[in-house]
Amino acid sequence: MLRSMYSGISGLKNFQTKLDVIGNNIANVNTYGFKKGRTVFKDLYSQTVAGASGPAGARGGVNPKQVGLGSQLASIDTLHTAGSTQFTGNTFDLAIEGDGFFVVQDTANKNLYTRAGNFYLDKDGTIVDGDGRKLVVSGGDTPGKIPNDATSASVGQDGNISYVDKDGALKSAGIIQLVKFNNPGGLQKVGGNMYDVTNNSGAAVQKAPLTDGTGAVKSGSLEMSNVDLSEEFTDMIVAQRGFQANTRIITTSDEILQELVNLKR
Repeated sequence: MLRSMYSGISGLKNFQTKLDVIGNNIANVNTYGFKKGRTVFKDLYSQTVAGASGPAGARGGVNPKQVGLGSQLASIDTLHTAGSTQFTGNTFDLAIEGDGFFVVQDTANKNLYTRAGNFYLDKDGTIVDGDGRKLVVSGGDTPGKIPNDATSASVGQDGNISYVDKDGALKSAGIIQLVKFNNPGGLQKVGGNMYDVTNNSGAAVQKAPLTDGTGAVKSGSLEMSNVDLSEEFTDMIVAQRGFQANTRIITTSDEILQELVNLKR
């Protein structure tokens, strides 16, 4: 069988994966805090027809003769570039202007990490996300809670959550804790705008806002997806043409095999 046919098959599989990633990026173009994916290819191993030889006497050197056997998937990267900030005016819509992540706890007290800052107050005044996970804060008079009888609340750039109680006294609900990772690209997406640590992301280093590049907390705003539709549509066209070209390789290889079969007739 022709090697080109198997090379074409590998190309089809890889461009199909690329289209899957592009489709997911476009589907999340309006998802708060979403970080787009990028597909990277690399060549498969090559069959050596003849090895290289160095110069000897009056004869010069000869380069190796190799036939490539297709392509393979090198990586699917998550690009943690900052998305644009959208003003909402809601006190507990929070955006991070920096490299930090919010920390939330699920019902099993497991920490998860997110850039999506659309938080709410439940009936007890606890600051939670849309799925009921509690935002991790430290210190304060009522850590992570705003009393139901509070007259107003605010969040500072330093992550300090303050409110005015029923007696007019200014109280603190704690300081939002952000975390940083040595390799944020190594985080694993677990759905719901959440990330979890992996062996290659490094441990979560908890820091207060405005320290060591974690960034400032911007109340009344949300970070939008970093997906650029013009870039995604361009990549989609390129992937589609690549897919079509690889199908043409298979078709042409099949035609050649058909000619070989017909030689006997």
